Amino acid sequence: MDKKTLQHFEKKLQERKKKLEEELTSIARKDEKIKGDYDTRFPNFGTSQSSDEEALEVAAYESTLPIEYALEIRLADINKALQKIEDGTYGICENCHEPTDPKRLEIMPEAKFCLKCQQKK
Repeated sequence: MDKKTLQHFEKKLQERKKKLEEELTSIARKDEKIKGDYDTRFPNFGTSQSSDEEALEVAAYESTLPIEYALEIRLADINKALQKIEDGTYGICENCHEPTDPKRLEIMPEAKFCLKCQQKK
């Protein structure tokens, strides 16, 4: 892959990374002890602390946990792709070790596998 194409994909990845970090910080805070980990914030809807209000807070927290987890996974994949650019291994399928079609990378620049190997999984 030529330098210009790599720069294009690096820019796309950096933009996605920024967006994901913004989404994550809107619902969670960075865990200072574990790199790449975020902790979902527990909502506080008011001060009355009625049982109904507490139940709503718990429900909101529980519904946010899987969102935070999915965003963390996507962010980790993007960070891994950025590291591959630095290492010179970006765009190589992790399974068959063949080049990944740039059309696939255009749609999903953090793709780990070529389309053929992805379909086998």
